[in-house]
Amino acid sequence: MKFLLKWLINAIALIAITKLVAGFHVDTFYSALIAALVIGLLNALIRPVLILLTLPVSIITLGLFTFVINALLIWFTSSIVKGFSVDGFWPALMAALILWAVSTVTSWAMHRDTPVRT
Repeated sequence: MKFLLKWLINAIALIAITKLVAGFHVDTFYSALIAALVIGLLNALIRPVLILLTLPVSIITLGLFTFVINALLIWFTSSIVKGFSVDGFWPALMAALILWAVSTVTSWAMHRDTPVRT
């Protein structure tokens, strides 16, 4: 259930990002759902490998390079999903920052409501 809720919130966030970031476009809610799913899959499958390969740069930048990796994955997603487009790296980076903030708040809110088991 939590997976579906996070997926829906990320899709809504993608639509909201279109209003905030010039050069970031989502045609329909269905496109946002597919894009959120693809971004999630890329983050689960490819992102760990990219983080491992770029570990020295991530250490030097104190972890900020992970936003660049996320931006590149969002930009890559725009080449896969029809109805979802990003005009360049900078809109993708802004979208990555906003999606990070939304995901952080969502995860915090979902874990906050989880009862502690003894």
